[in-house]
Amino acid sequence: MKKLILLLLVTLLAFPSCIQRKEKTEKKEVVSTYYLIRHAEKDRSDDTDKNPNLTEDGLQRAENWAEYFDNVKFDAIYSTDYNRTKQTATPTAKANQLELQFYNPSNLKMEEFIEKTNRKTVLVVGHSNTTPKFVNELLGEDKYEDIADDNNSNLYVVTISKEGKSSELSVVE
Repeated sequence: MKKLILLLLVTLLAFPSCIQRKEKTEKKEVVSTYYLIRHAEKDRSDDTDKNPNLTEDGLQRAENWAEYFDNVKFDAIYSTDYNRTKQTATPTAKANQLELQFYNPSNLKMEEFIEKTNRKTVLVVGHSNTTPKFVNELLGEDKYEDIADDNNSNLYVVTISKEGKSSELSVVE
């Protein structure tokens, strides 16, 4: 009888801990998380300049993005190869001790990109038309429209896990 009680007691104590371990493992499921933003305010003083730099306000917004992302540990930061996107991404890249990686939105191979960035946290800096398109391609659906040309504050967060894909749109002033 003592052995039966001891066996029952051990089982009751051991079983809940197995459940807890399983729950902890499930909560640590590996996901890919993508943060996508448009470049900050660009210099519009020269209509012929196809590769303008950021304005003072834009440079400040780039610093603000780095502060906003202070608690995010990025594994990679991607930018198009334009002054305004590179200048927007650079403060966050420096804060994460990362080199910028460049992508061409006209020649984006999404499956390869997702495979390369699998299980990583990634920042992507693009443009008013390429950023929503990039988000839509990550999601595999046409969910977001182009960003207005005067809007530099949208933040898209896309999460890909084995349960599926989800996205969130926030405005960060």
